[in-house]
Amino acid sequence: MNGSKAMGATRRGVLAGGAVLAAGARAARATPARFEPSGALVDAARREGRVVMYTASFTEVEQETAAAFNKRFPFVKIEIIRASGGQLITRVRTEAAAGKLVADVVDHSDRVLMKELEDLFAPYALPNAGDYLPESRISDRMWPRITLVWCIAYNTETTKVVPTSWMDLTKAGTYPPGSIGQVIAPSGGTTWTRIMFERQMVEGGYWAAQAATKPTLYPSSGPASDAVIRGEVQMAPVMRNVIFPKVRDGAPVAMVFPSEGIPVTPYATGIPKTSVRQNAARLFLDWCLSEEGQAWTMLEQGNMTSLKVLPVALPGFDASANRLWLPDNGQFAALRDSWTEEWNKIYGYRQ
Repeated sequence: MNGSKAMGATRRGVLAGGAVLAAGARAARATPARFEPSGALVDAARREGRVVMYTASFTEVEQETAAAFNKRFPFVKIEIIRASGGQLITRVRTEAAAGKLVADVVDHSDRVLMKELEDLFAPYALPNAGDYLPESRISDRMWPRITLVWCIAYNTETTKVVPTSWMDLTKAGTYPPGSIGQVIAPSGGTTWTRIMFERQMVEGGYWAAQAATKPTLYPSSGPASDAVIRGEVQMAPVMRNVIFPKVRDGAPVAMVFPSEGIPVTPYATGIPKTSVRQNAARLFLDWCLSEEGQAWTMLEQGNMTSLKVLPVALPGFDASANRLWLPDNGQFAALRDSWTEEWNKIYGYRQ
């Protein structure tokens, strides 16, 4: 098994496969700093009046972000064009090759794929650049506007034994066969991050032990979350931002951060060189990446942040104990096919 570089002590010592972000140094601020852009940037953004954002995030989520931004800056309209991961990268490549890339912001969860497009992006010096964890970045032209985080969600009405760790999902004698949900490894980059984490950071043989519980498999966190809410399964590891709105609206579900560590996926977000609205794009991203913007996405969308110091406390996250983990970028690409194939065999999944 491969090892990783660490920023703090971990249960398994120092491994080379990824970065463990020490949470003890990331205690939350009492109040996030208010975002105060320069008057020159605001005036220039006002004149441009619009931002076209290509994103792999969900349209409804980004509409919420745009609305929050517009409470401060109503004169910049955010136009959201959403596509799934591979389709978005293909669209950017195709439009750029034809000289027709109209995006002012490109936003994607697969940092390795975005790194391959680095030359398409303009240099972008974030005002609070030094406040961000260097491990969360793939390029000096891209920033982690969103930091997705995994959790274990469980139905509070059907679950008698509350899970607290990843290893709890291997307890076949505690939870009936099929009562644990599982998102398949080929689901996408965010799930592949979790799969890498399980292989490198949880006890040896975790996949086999977890597969022995006969989990119910789902194509993504969306259907897995819905199954937990309906009580079709008692629990499942899911992206926190996917199930968070439903919990906020009263679904009988609680979310826990497992004790062994928490895999995170920072987005890579940048401004293409061809953008004709660079100032409006900068104003939007500067707000999103400010303490104010990051605090908003944590509390209102259930995300984590890649800021070194948390701008606000995230419910359920213990800054003195929890460890955030993100993968080594080289291994993220090199190990994906072989490890996914191995996962598929262990779980009996056929594409």
